[in-house]
Amino acid sequence: MELDEHIRIKRELGASICDRIGDEIDRLGFAAGSIEHYPFFDQARFELIKDPFTGDHNLAGYWHDQRQQRIGSLQFNSDGTFYAEYDVVKPHPTKPKWFVEGITAWGSADRITAEAKLLPMPE
Repeated sequence: MELDEHIRIKRELGASICDRIGDEIDRLGFAAGSIEHYPFFDQARFELIKDPFTGDHNLAGYWHDQRQQRIGSLQFNSDGTFYAEYDVVKPHPTKPKWFVEGITAWGSADRITAEAKLLPMPE
């Protein structure tokens, strides 16, 4: 199967994963306009990578900022699961002792789970 076909097959689930990550960012309570970018499925750059365990191809997508620095990734595994990370890199808006590194999401088509990756602020 070609790259374009993998992307077409995963587009709906990918858009749902992006929405879930965006919802998780919004749930943290950042002020309107303070988040520069959100993940959108069609803005990722995709490639096929070989799964070392199964030998099948996994679809991997990457998001980059304006300076071409990677700010997120999404991988669809050949077993039907996925894993995503998306950078936020901001102090927590309501918990001054915490820093939001990013959002992780994982699961499968029937269950998308997401949570913020928080780090304690240095004293």
